[in-house]
Amino acid sequence: MAAVASAAQAAAAAQAAQAALAAAGGGGGGSTSADIEAYVLQLTDPSTRENALLELSKKRESFPELAPFLWYSFGTVAALLQEIVAIYPLLSPPQLTAHASNRVCNALALLQCVASHPETRGLFLQAHVPLFLYPFLNTVSKTRPFEYLRLTSLGVVGALVKTDDTDVINFLLSTEIIPLCLRTMEMGSELSKTVATFIVQKILLDDVGLSYVCATAERFFAVGAVLGNMVAQQAEAPSPRLLKHIVRCYLRLSDNPRAREALRQCLPELLRQPAFTACLKADDTTRRWLAQLLVNAGFPEAVAPLGVLDVVPTPVQGA
Repeated sequence: MAAVASAAQAAAAAQAAQAALAAAGGGGGGSTSADIEAYVLQLTDPSTRENALLELSKKRESFPELAPFLWYSFGTVAALLQEIVAIYPLLSPPQLTAHASNRVCNALALLQCVASHPETRGLFLQAHVPLFLYPFLNTVSKTRPFEYLRLTSLGVVGALVKTDDTDVINFLLSTEIIPLCLRTMEMGSELSKTVATFIVQKILLDDVGLSYVCATAERFFAVGAVLGNMVAQQAEAPSPRLLKHIVRCYLRLSDNPRAREALRQCLPELLRQPAFTACLKADDTTRRWLAQLLVNAGFPEAVAPLGVLDVVPTPVQGA
C-alpha cells in the first residue's frame, strides 16, 4: 500500500508541476473529438467522473478547443466545482489523502484550460470561479497532497495572469490573491514559490497592479518583506529560476517613485554580493534586470561584477 501511495504521489507531483509550469512559462496523446466528447459527458455522471477527469487531464493539451467544450457542455463546470467543494472538509483539520488530492487536481487542470482559453477566460472570471480555489491556497500543511493541491491551484491563477489582461488583474486585485500568494512565497516548496512569485510579478507588471501595491506603505512593505525573506532563504543555495522572478518583482517596484526611494533602504544586501549573484551567470536577461534594479535603487557600484554595461536609471512611473 505504501508503494501504491508513493507512486500516486509521484504521479500527482509530475502532473501538478506540468500544469503550474505551463502557466508560468508548458503532453498528451492523440484523441479524437468523439473520445473527448464522450469523456466530457462522463463528467456529469458520478460513477464515471473520476476516470473522465484523469483521461481529460492527460489529453487536454492535444485538444485545443477543450475549454469551450467544457464550459458550454451542460452540467460540466458544475461537476468540476462539485469536485472542488467536496475537498473543503478535508482541509481543516488536514486530512487530504494522495488519492483525493490527485482527483481534485485533475479537475483543477481542466479549469486551467478554461482559464487559459480566450473564449472562456472572461466567462470564467465573471462567474468568479477562481474564488473556489482560494481555500486551497490558504492551507498551511506541508504534506505532499496539500503541496500538489496548492501548486495546481496556483497554476490556474498563473494561466489567468499569463494573458496580460488588465481585466484579469482588476478581478484578482478585488480578491485576496496577493496575500495568498505571499503566504505561499513564504512557506511553499520551491516550485510553488516560483509560481506564486510569477503571479505577483505579472500583477506588478500591469500599471493597475503596481499602483495598487504601492498605494500604501503597508502593501508595499508586505510584498517587500516577503521578497526580502525569500532572498535571505536562498543565501546558501540560490535558485536561479526563483531568483529571476524575485529580481523582476523588485525591478518593477523600482518604477514607482516612492517604492524606488524605499528600495534604497530595504533592497537585500545579498543582491549586491557577487558571490550570491554568480548563480545568474548563465542568465543574461536576469543579470540585466538586476543591474537595472541596482542602478535604479542607487547602487551603481554593485553593477560591474554582473558584466552589464551602459545601464542608466529608468524613468519612474508618472514622472
